[in-house]
Parts: sequence; C-alpha cells; structure tokens
Amino acid sequence: MFETAIIPRVSETDGAGHINNVFVPVWMEAGRRDIFRILTPDLNFDAWRIALVNTNIDYMAQIYFHDDAVVRTWVDRVGTKSFTLYEEIWQGKRLCAKGKTTYVYFNYNTQKGEVVPDAVRAALEAHLRPADDG
Repeated sequence: MFETAIIPRVSETDGAGHINNVFVPVWMEAGRRDIFRILTPDLNFDAWRIALVNTNIDYMAQIYFHDDAVVRTWVDRVGTKSFTLYEEIWQGKRLCAKGKTTYVYFNYNTQKGEVVPDAVRAALEAHLRPADDG
C-alpha cells in the first residue's frame, strides 16, 4: 500500500462547505504516483505504457478544508494486459471515498494493449491489497 498526504486547498471547497466531489478523482490520481513510477521510473511521457479505461468512486462522507487527508492506494488485481487499483481517501478516522481504477498496459505506437511484463507484474503484485480488506 502507498499513502499520499493531501493538503486541501480553498479552491477545492465548494458552496456546500466541503471539498467538491470533482476533486476526489484528482486526489486519487495523486495517490498513484508511486504506481506510475513502477511502470515509468522517470515519469517520462515518451515512455508511458498505460491507459486509464475505467474509474468507479463511492463517496462515503464529506471531506472538509480544515483537515489534511490521505489517499491509500493498493493494487487490487493484475491481469494479463491490465491491472486494477483500489483506493481510499481518509480524513482523520473517517473513510470519505473509495474506488477502483483500471489501466491497460498500452503501446501508444501501435495503439494496442500488451501483456504486462513479468518484472512489472511482480512489482505491482508486491502491493496487492490483502484479501480480507473490503
């Protein structure tokens, strides 16, 4: 699991007094930086090998400006050509959002999915979410 601290910004707060829901997927993506480094260590887009194909988020509780948050990111599964991440956003002891995101291992030159290389698979599987979590 990876943990990423998030410091809420005033600009992310909406008229209802909480962090607007459109920022939750942005925060979750921030939590994927270490996953991205597994795939592209220097984060160079010329060598980028994944394409996002699905995101689902469940909003559990409101998130507020006054307290920092944390994104927790696990690998949920690694398939032949894709992998799914499971993420949670916590503020204090409250689970505020949870979701899954699927990426395809993708070759942008051929515009086709490819088999996840063994070394990448092993690195991703080192961060698998325990079976008893959720």
